[in-house]
Amino acid sequence: MINGKSYGIIDYFLDASEKNLFFKALTNTTYYVILTVPIGIALSLLIALLLNNEIKLKAFFRTSFFVPFVTSSVAVGLIWKWIYNDDVGLLNYFLTTIGLQPVRWLRDAKWTIPTVSIVSIWKSVGYNAMIFLAGLQSIDTFYYEAAEVDGANSFQKFLKITWPLLSPTTFFLLIVSVIGSFKVFQEVFILYDGLPGPYGNSGMTMVYYVFDLFYRQQRMGIASAAAYLLFLVILVFTFIQYRVGDKVVEYVS
Repeated sequence: MINGKSYGIIDYFLDASEKNLFFKALTNTTYYVILTVPIGIALSLLIALLLNNEIKLKAFFRTSFFVPFVTSSVAVGLIWKWIYNDDVGLLNYFLTTIGLQPVRWLRDAKWTIPTVSIVSIWKSVGYNAMIFLAGLQSIDTFYYEAAEVDGANSFQKFLKITWPLLSPTTFFLLIVSVIGSFKVFQEVFILYDGLPGPYGNSGMTMVYYVFDLFYRQQRMGIASAAAYLLFLVILVFTFIQYRVGDKVVEYVS
């Protein structure tokens, strides 16, 4: 309790992030991870389910979704800088055509992390979808045939067969996505021309914090300490995921 007010752990970190740059970086990175990982995995699974069906131009769609993953991060950043442009950007043009107000994507601090998150999801969704697709194609059709005999509908088959048997794939992608999201740097650096957001360090992430300390401020000791703390944070999250994964992941021999 501070000055007669009760504060929770979230309020504490939000208050600390306004006073300390390290906590600012940790808060922004955590927000980015929470925003990026669930949405990215959900979209990847949806795309994989669609591509797993017999549709026309399947090879074309697979390639289209996978191309952003193998494209240079610099090229991706430059493309999205144009898409996010206030005046001639494609995204604001689409918003105005449906009657919505344009958004200052790269100028408003509150949109910094969502803006970076959208780019990251777009870049990684194809890779994750291909991994999910491989997991879907490894499921024996015998399970689905047996479910059809029992009268199960598509949703029941997904809930009782597909989702449980995809748990090892989902678990793998969850760990990889969390670790990758904690290392976000290039997207922020490119979208904001080497700055941590438009103002107020709204795009300051853990890796950017280490980069700024090491390369710009030449404070090697603090940068090393911050890097070790980032490693510990990732280690803790990975450990939690493994403990939870042991209870929910179903492996089929």
